[in-house]
Amino acid sequence: MIFPAILMFPAITMAAVITVPSLDTNDVYNPCSDSKVQRWDGFTFGLAFSSKDSFFYKQIQLSPCDRRLSLSGNAKLAVFRPKVDELTFLTVNTTDFDPSKSGVYMVAFAGKQYAARSAPVLVADKSNVITSFTLVLEFQEGRLINLYWKKSGCESCSGKSGVCLNNQECGTPISKCKTNGGSVDCNLSVQLAFSGTDKTLVVLNSWYEVQKLREYSLKLT
Repeated sequence: MIFPAILMFPAITMAAVITVPSLDTNDVYNPCSDSKVQRWDGFTFGLAFSSKDSFFYKQIQLSPCDRRLSLSGNAKLAVFRPKVDELTFLTVNTTDFDPSKSGVYMVAFAGKQYAARSAPVLVADKSNVITSFTLVLEFQEGRLINLYWKKSGCESCSGKSGVCLNNQECGTPISKCKTNGGSVDCNLSVQLAFSGTDKTLVVLNSWYEVQKLREYSLKLT
């Protein structure tokens, strides 16, 4: 399933979400609140975009929900509500959001007391933008305990538009993006997968499906 993002300034307590009807027993819609979920529930989390330093307070990385962070000015927020354990592709429209202007990083987050957050991952520098990401949400008995980015490597880089960055990811020269007069769609896409167990101890296995799809696609190339 593909979800577009809603981009806004980080007024997180008033965040809008994309809802998922049916089979949803989770009534928590704020990405800065805690919840315990079961398979096929909707689960709300956020993606925050800002400079790398802005995600740290006294050299400690905090959740974007933490008011001690000064996420303001050029910072942006996208909020999603996918189904737990469903293979999902998220998109962030960059028409009104140019991550290349100041060197932008992205952090995935959810929760208050548990305050799970990913490490900051580079989205763009002054020369290139990375448009494809894979995010794994790890649950323990239905509680989100970790979010982490999986590097895809450079095997799928296109010879014409792709640039291998740090031997880890494919980037696109900013000059080739449509927003700068080029022909390449530089909207961000995030492939989402789940691992761990839900609140009824059902194993979440969509991450293994992602691994199989990646192995299969590499065999075809």
